[in-house]
This record gives sequence, structure tokens and C-alpha cells, in this order.
Amino acid sequence: MTQALILVDLQNDYFPGGAMALEGMDEAAANARQALAAFRDRGLPLVHIQHLSARPGATFFVPNTPGVEINAAVKPAAGEPLVQKNFPNSFRNTNLLDTLRGRGVTELYITGAMSHMCIDATTRAAFDHGFACTVLEDACATRALTFKGATVPAAQVHAAFMAALAVPYAKILSMRDALAALA
Repeated sequence: MTQALILVDLQNDYFPGGAMALEGMDEAAANARQALAAFRDRGLPLVHIQHLSARPGATFFVPNTPGVEINAAVKPAAGEPLVQKNFPNSFRNTNLLDTLRGRGVTELYITGAMSHMCIDATTRAAFDHGFACTVLEDACATRALTFKGATVPAAQVHAAFMAALAVPYAKILSMRDALAALA
């Protein structure tokens, strides 16, 4: 079984001071950085995912702005694959599936943002494509949401989406537990 790490949308606009700052982004990125280092050290495949907003009037991930750049904490090294996307699902209208299959990948370790949007959509799509998925829950971040006039705190949004992904889409593990399971 070949394992790969995908780092979804760890871009400047999601960090403090960015156009769409998420709660816990610095901590999630620090854990994603440790996962990235582990995959690099083991010579395992990894893919960076970058969202480019194509919506008219978009306020974040606008092309050619500092906010769209992948954060320095997890910046791709020379030669590491970078997949650009325009939708929450990292597989939609991208070469991600071909990139992973071309490397013989069968198992994905997923990190990034937002838990309730791109992590959810990408994990479900990966499962549908036949990948075994592990979401590193403490290497993901999100934000509070509002529904029917009530604010749902970010921690609850994150917990609800991790719980929903747990069966049958993915194993939900901490970064440390996930790295301990690496081949």
C-alpha cells in the first residue's frame, strides 16, 4: 500500500491577518508541517493543493494576491507536485487523481482547510475513487458557521465534520497517531 500526504489549501488567506482567517490555523499548520516533514523524510509521495477563486466578487484566494500563496510553514519544496483547483473537491477538474494513481498511491493522509468544506469534499471524493483515507484532525482547521440565526462554534463545526467523515469515509486520527501508523 503506497501512502501519500495531501495538504489542502494551507494558504495565507486562512492564517491570522488573512482575508478568511480560521480558528486554530497556526496549530493545524504546525501539525501539517510535522506530517510534511515525516513524508519527506520517508520519501513518500505528497501533493500540495492550492485553491484559486474563480467566483466573481471573491474576497479570498484571489489569484495574484499574497493571500492565495501557500503559507511558508508548509511551502512546497522544488519538485513537489502542486495541484491548483477552483472547487472544494480537490479532484474536480484537476489532475489530482492522475497524479496519485501515477505514483501508485492507494492510501491518503489528508490535512488542511476548511474542515467543513474542502477537507470534507476531498475526503468523500477520495473515498469514492477507492482510496483508503486518514484525516489528520488536528492538522485541519475551520471557522464558526451560522445556521438559522445560531452561531455554531468552530470547534463544534470541526467535531461534527470529523464525526461525519469517520464512518465510512476515513479514519480520523491525530497527527501523532497517524504518523505512528505510517509504513
